[in-house]
Amino acid sequence: MWRGAISFGMVAIPVRLYLATESKSVSFRMLCPDCHQPIRNKRWCPNEDKEVAWNATVRGYEVGKDEFVVVDDSDLETLPLTSAHTCEILEFCNDSEIEAGVYIKSAYYLEPEAVGIKPYYLLKAALEETGKVAIGKIAFRDREHLCRLALHESGLLLNTLHWPDEIRDAGELSLPEAEARPEIHKRELDMAVMLVENLSAHFDAERYKDDYREALMAVVESKVNDRPLDTPAPERPSKVTDLMAALKASVEAAQKGDRSQTSKPAAKPAEREVTAARRRQTDGARRRKAS
Repeated sequence: MWRGAISFGMVAIPVRLYLATESKSVSFRMLCPDCHQPIRNKRWCPNEDKEVAWNATVRGYEVGKDEFVVVDDSDLETLPLTSAHTCEILEFCNDSEIEAGVYIKSAYYLEPEAVGIKPYYLLKAALEETGKVAIGKIAFRDREHLCRLALHESGLLLNTLHWPDEIRDAGELSLPEAEARPEIHKRELDMAVMLVENLSAHFDAERYKDDYREALMAVVESKVNDRPLDTPAPERPSKVTDLMAALKASVEAAQKGDRSQTSKPAAKPAEREVTAARRRQTDGARRRKAS
């Protein structure tokens, strides 16, 4: 998706950038409420009262009311930015200094070009030796990004970061810690620490799964086959009146291995049955139309 070079001092490392993640979210089509057929979103020009094809549209930046400057691909390719084709490393720092929870956005794999293999692994070795990560700037997808380069398995990973002015001030929140802290008793804290320790484990993403897609496909399958959906009653947490008693019960449950976050066996996917049913419906509609 991006091809350029990492600028490491006076060393240039030709690389290619590949998206490291993909979305698995469920998507819906917008349908007509009467015939249940997909609706079309037309790109309409109100000035000329006509539809405009998607590949015929152009980018425009508004400089005044109803006043636009057209910006095309060639303009973006010739941006006066060194980061348009070069990821310039500006500095190195300890990874712990980056507050990942609010700064990190997306992840991309960095693959060296044939002529950049040696300097690529030289940079990797330097990061291994120093324990640092690199901070730089890179431009793609119509904007410049702050970025982090770090070790990942046998190669390097690039994360885009939020700019500081994109992060909202947590001071806007109501966080009355000064009032709450004196109310926390030593026995409660000890019990909470014990609960944390009992639920502690090495992170392994393979233990977790997204249950939403399976649940949604079960709903679709029940509608396609016109049969009731077996829906478990939601668990309602009891009102906590005694914090110490709740902590003690939680610790006992954790010691027995009753963890709410333990992944459950994956349900059998329903996509195949849904697809077959959809095909039967389509064939039936065609036969009715033909008759």
